[in-house]
Amino acid sequence: MAAVAVHFDTLEAGVAEVARLALLLDPAERERASRFRFDRDRRRFVVRRAKLRLLLAERAGRAPEALAYAASSHGKPALPAAGFCFSLSHSGERMMLAIAEGEVGCDIEAVDETIDWREIADGLFAAAERDALAALPEAEGRRAFFECWARKEAFVKALGLGLSYPLDAFHVSVTPEARLLRGGEGWMIAATDALLGHAAAVVARDDGMPLEIGPVGTGWLD
Repeated sequence: MAAVAVHFDTLEAGVAEVARLALLLDPAERERASRFRFDRDRRRFVVRRAKLRLLLAERAGRAPEALAYAASSHGKPALPAAGFCFSLSHSGERMMLAIAEGEVGCDIEAVDETIDWREIADGLFAAAERDALAALPEAEGRRAFFECWARKEAFVKALGLGLSYPLDAFHVSVTPEARLLRGGEGWMIAATDALLGHAAAVVARDDGMPLEIGPVGTGWLD
């Protein structure tokens, strides 16, 4: 069984909590936080990075403030010698973390009711995805667009290439059932039960068994 532990959390926090969480960050993270122009963005960064440290530290058996990340050539973070991989995503006031024994990618997207999703799909998605979305009515199509976007982001994050990998180089489903339809050989995908108004997906290595999703912190991967 390919198992992925998933955790959703809020980035909302009061001033006192943000100050407490900031103490868990390393000097580079605190310096980066100081460069945010808007308090909201600074608060989201601090809370996101601190909660990530708390969750990874519990899994790794280390102190949160002692975690030292390494990064791939494309910037994907890792914990050396931890024995597991992770992927972090955020959208608005929500964050998502996925942890697995092998390479993993996750993505959460808040469904935005204001953007022109058809124009974005036309510019970035594969032809088959664009055609499938074009056949849907507006409300259903908007939801399907964000589900498709989350699946595509999760895949390129699992690859460790981020958006340097063309989003039209592979093809995912736009239906409620998440599938990698083209260009995803060796990987498998699953939609997750995201928070209301959000779409989310997880991608992990295909070991020939179903992809199982469980909660972080319950021994799911043990």
